[in-house]
Amino acid sequence: MKQAPTNGSPCKLALADGIVVNGYAIGHRGETGGELCFNTSMTGYQEIMTDPSYHGQIMMMTYPHIGNYGAMDIDMEADMPMVAGFVVRQFAERYSNLQADESLDRFMKRHRLVGISGVDTRRLVRHIRAQGVMNAVVSSVDLDDERLIERARSWPSMDGLELASRVTVDAAADWCGGDGPRIAVFDYGVKRNILRSFEAQGCAVRLFPASISLEQVLAWEPDGLFFSNGPGDPRAMPDAIETVREAFRTDIPLFGICLGHQLMALASGCEVYKMFVGHRGANQPVQNLETRHVEVTTQNHGFAVREDSIPEKEAHITHRNLNDRTVEGLRFTNHAAFSVQYHPEASPGPHDSHYLFDLFLKAVGMRRRAAAGATEKVTA
Repeated sequence: MKQAPTNGSPCKLALADGIVVNGYAIGHRGETGGELCFNTSMTGYQEIMTDPSYHGQIMMMTYPHIGNYGAMDIDMEADMPMVAGFVVRQFAERYSNLQADESLDRFMKRHRLVGISGVDTRRLVRHIRAQGVMNAVVSSVDLDDERLIERARSWPSMDGLELASRVTVDAAADWCGGDGPRIAVFDYGVKRNILRSFEAQGCAVRLFPASISLEQVLAWEPDGLFFSNGPGDPRAMPDAIETVREAFRTDIPLFGICLGHQLMALASGCEVYKMFVGHRGANQPVQNLETRHVEVTTQNHGFAVREDSIPEKEAHITHRNLNDRTVEGLRFTNHAAFSVQYHPEASPGPHDSHYLFDLFLKAVGMRRRAAAGATEKVTA
């Protein structure tokens, strides 16, 4: 698995199982560690790097040519990169894109993001698929194999790690105003394109911290509650699970994506487990079991709902992954609520699943009309 650096400063990637890969440094010179995962998307590297769901993970891109269209502010999913490190096969120092603000290397240096290039990423991906995800360390300041392997082995595991509190807003904040439905977003690390998707439909959107109580959110009088994506182990978030459980006791429509989906499942009595590898890419086939249509989806998750744990009286499966048959969506029986494991807002990726926002807002609209009708009757 060793490969000699092709140019630039030497850098090493050490895995917890003892494998060390040689390459050369890109971005900030330094050292970083985290769970090594891979993404199979052919484009969208900046959106991936800035997705809060990847907080604390080292991202490896399977597509071999990265950086060729530079970096630009409109592709940011957060204020800064969220990945702990970046691993690529071939890194483009120059870019050809009139919309770009800067090169990817300058972007990484400005945000002090450590990376390594010159790595046979596809061979390394095959290794991870066989062995499972594991921690790793990237360093351009310490090139001693044994020390790097030991640091990779001692790096904290994602199992049992709560990370949403590190990427949520500090206080309630408006994303956009509007005369449309009021959507309260429980921010566990929400992507900006999710917020843009609500904004595009005329919604008024307010973000709330991950630790917020439901009572505080309801004081804003929202028409819909949205539980966002985010990083870490959902099983390590008992307060958030209880907040979701309380939300099920209201009559407000609920919608959850990714981590939000897992929290809604846990609040309904389902079990969640850590996946052997996880789904990360923009080409995952998912079947909608209600319409029988197949959607090509964007995904980013390392945890999933255990199918045999779903209580029949609480929820049923609406979407299934066609690669490994894992649960991709739930509809909850006793509430206007549903959730999906994948990302219907894409960014990057296909837009096959954007209809889910329409379904949620349709439920929100029905509740608003019912409330308005009740008010008219009382007034009369």
